[in-house]
Amino acid sequence: MTMMRPLAAVLLSLALLLPWATAAAASAAEIDARSDAVLERLSNQSPEVRALVARAEGVLIFPRVIKAGIGIGGEYGEGVLRIGNEAVQYYNTAAASIGFQLGAQAKAQILLFMTPSALADFRAKDGWEIGVDASVTLVRIGAGGSIDTTTTRAPVIGFVLADRGLMYDLSLSGSKISRIDR
Repeated sequence: MTMMRPLAAVLLSLALLLPWATAAAASAAEIDARSDAVLERLSNQSPEVRALVARAEGVLIFPRVIKAGIGIGGEYGEGVLRIGNEAVQYYNTAAASIGFQLGAQAKAQILLFMTPSALADFRAKDGWEIGVDASVTLVRIGAGGSIDTTTTRAPVIGFVLADRGLMYDLSLSGSKISRIDR
């Protein structure tokens, strides 16, 4: 009987997340338009972001990642990899989590591949997992829009945006990113 409770919690969480994930499925044009808006919003928070994006070998943008759960949760989103500001491939991100959680939230995730080898390693593997295949350094934007220059030297750097702006206390570890057709 005790095994049924965790299974029931998992099934309930998946039932809550599935409609959100299905609703998140978007066309390439929708993903591209949402990605443009997210990059603009992020760039408005700090003038240094535009320079980082321009310097990146590749930019992976997930404009809407939905997270939902009751005790056990999951998240899902679809995005685009841009090289030289041109869409080259579409991806999804998915993760599961266990712990105190109730409800749902939406966020955007942006990964900048700052070196040719970091981008090549990412593109060579379908099912790339943050924290396993590579670590991502989350960038914090300080007062006046300044960015810590030590974090911008990492091979892969990331930003997480919520409706209220940049989210500081999140981890992307465990997120699995896979290619999709759009």
